[in-house]
Amino acid sequence: MFAPPLHSPCRSRARLEEARAHRNRSKMDPLVAAIDQGTSSTRFLVFNSKTAELIGHHQVEIKQSFPKEGWVEQDPRETIRSVYECMERTCEKLEQLNVDVSRIKAVGVTNQRETTLVWDKETGEPLYNAIVWLDLRTQSTVERLINKTPGRNKNHLKQKTGLPISTYFSAVKLRWLLDNVDEVHEAVLSKRAMFGTMDSWIIWCLTGGRNGGVHVTDVSNASRTMLFNIHSLDWDPELCRYFDVPMEILPKVRSSSEIYGWVKSGSLAGVPISGCLGDQSAALVGQMCFEEGQAKNTYGTGCFLLRNTGTTPLTSDHGLITTVAYKLGRDQPACYALEGSVAIAGAVIRWLKDNMGIVQSSSELEQLAAAAGTSYGCYFVPAFSGLYAPYWEPSARGIICGLTQFTNRSHLAFAALEAVCFQTREILDAMNRDSGVPLTQLRVDGGMTGNRLLMQLQADILCIPVVQPSMPQTTSLGAAMAAGAAAGVEVWTLNPGQLPNITLEKYEPQINPEESEYRFDRWKKAVQKAMNWETTETSCNTNGQQQQ
Repeated sequence: MFAPPLHSPCRSRARLEEARAHRNRSKMDPLVAAIDQGTSSTRFLVFNSKTAELIGHHQVEIKQSFPKEGWVEQDPRETIRSVYECMERTCEKLEQLNVDVSRIKAVGVTNQRETTLVWDKETGEPLYNAIVWLDLRTQSTVERLINKTPGRNKNHLKQKTGLPISTYFSAVKLRWLLDNVDEVHEAVLSKRAMFGTMDSWIIWCLTGGRNGGVHVTDVSNASRTMLFNIHSLDWDPELCRYFDVPMEILPKVRSSSEIYGWVKSGSLAGVPISGCLGDQSAALVGQMCFEEGQAKNTYGTGCFLLRNTGTTPLTSDHGLITTVAYKLGRDQPACYALEGSVAIAGAVIRWLKDNMGIVQSSSELEQLAAAAGTSYGCYFVPAFSGLYAPYWEPSARGIICGLTQFTNRSHLAFAALEAVCFQTREILDAMNRDSGVPLTQLRVDGGMTGNRLLMQLQADILCIPVVQPSMPQTTSLGAAMAAGAAAGVEVWTLNPGQLPNITLEKYEPQINPEESEYRFDRWKKAVQKAMNWETTETSCNTNGQQQQ
């Protein structure tokens, strides 16, 4: 039988009609939005629930304040204003694109984890600035708590919490607020205080605030507080007594995918808020790491490597933490992850730009590093907030080793990028030892993955391929997926066979393993020199006086 030529008018017309039909269908597809409240910015993004295509978004930078050395704070009022601004600007952009905002069927929330605040439920006002996850003011509290434990063991609470006693987590920040801020102490006594991480604050405000706002969190955020039992999936009375935290100020713990309440005002009034995930859990979902053994690394202000361990919490013997990854529905089981947390990743670029004036932008740093092509023996350990995984050493401080008269800013730029990669290598090695099954490739996401040199360096230093999705907004996507899949919304399916296909770019290692090992060994030598630099027993202020 005669077949028409490959590019016949009939086939071309059929393809055009099919494409037109697809566009018309996609114009009717339900949309799901995500609030992505991070350390340095707030974003609002809207996705097509059938294709995962990004339809529109808006972003606002967030200020951080540093009242004292080691202190990092944010104004919760500025944060919630940024959320409303992003929501309204995005809706305006959608209307300009002739996209009907009534197609938005749900909103998810993802947030910087551990950042701690307390507010007054009667006035709706924060009682102090939010203490950001990076903050080090609680170092003396942490040392005191560790000294009280049998054998001075920082892992004393790990059996219940999955976490070491560290400045990183919320309980010690909350303890500081209770001890040092009179307004917080008084509000607790008069039953007006509410505690929450950033997700709780955002959901409470959006659902009405002092006029009926819903005070909730999800299991992924609760598991970062040191007050939450990761086995019973609820606040633990014994842990609350240990930190002397009144349980009545804590939010109700819910799953990561269910309707918590409805937006009370603005362009999206009446839309359900039905997804809530800490940012790293959201990235795990957005990368579709639903199977045991799958892992992703997010490069943002910090760097966070999570490996899905399924419905069984796996305890690390190599400095990693056990966290609740997600619970995608009230009746669904919780899934857990092993996590390696690095405090300083993208923040080192910000430091080189804002504090040192060495570069004017991230792109300039990439160009400088690429021009050098080597650190020329220079190693940079950016332990500005101590060291997190696998060391959990708050006394460490930043250090640059191997400087010579030949060293210039290009070598330092290269060393800064290498530092991010070496820190990832340390936690990946620990994860491989804990699981007994080495990763064969690493999925990556986050703002820094736009730096192609960094991604190639990461593949070289890990000696395995690095795989990057074409769409970088995986954290926001994860929150949208959780919201869209919630019971009562159900516009997004999480069935493995029906997940959207996202194109990937792969970076293969380009150096031999011997060179990679040599550079990594030198890095570990530099890390040892950064240790035990600062203790809280005695430290000097800038005038050289001793202070406690």
